[in-house]
Amino acid sequence: MDTETQTQSEKAQQGGKYLTFELAGESYGLEILKVREIIGLMDITAVPRTPEHVKGVINLRGKVIPVIDLRLKFGMQEMEHTGETCIIVVRVNEAEIGVLVDRVSEVLDIEADKIEDAPSFGSEVNTEFIMGMGMAEDKVTILLDIGRVLANEDAAAVIAGSSEES
Repeated sequence: MDTETQTQSEKAQQGGKYLTFELAGESYGLEILKVREIIGLMDITAVPRTPEHVKGVINLRGKVIPVIDLRLKFGMQEMEHTGETCIIVVRVNEAEIGVLVDRVSEVLDIEADKIEDAPSFGSEVNTEFIMGMGMAEDKVTILLDIGRVLANEDAAAVIAGSSEES
């Protein structure tokens, strides 16, 4: 299969429903099939010796879920939490991880032909976690590959930190 055909088939797979949310006024999207639930902000137990973007863990109906602050993960400034701040629980590689976002917007159905490739910013900028740029409702939504955003080191760091406490 040639590269152009492969790219077209990958794009066809990218079309679909995305949960959109905001970080620092910008719109981001996650594949809806990766989203387990959206919960309001709750007490997060800090875990020592974890990266700054790993906020800690929550107890969600008896299950310990690590929570990552996407603002900090993306190198943005930390912000005071508001009534709209929430945690999106996603399933990645058989693990559930919470991602802290400024606010959830809506579910958008973005057709494959409305998704552009991530722009190249040169070799200094890593964009491998961006699946594409979705055009919907006259705005651009950055579509994230949440599996790449939440590399296994995040969950491993939380688990390692919490087992050291016991």
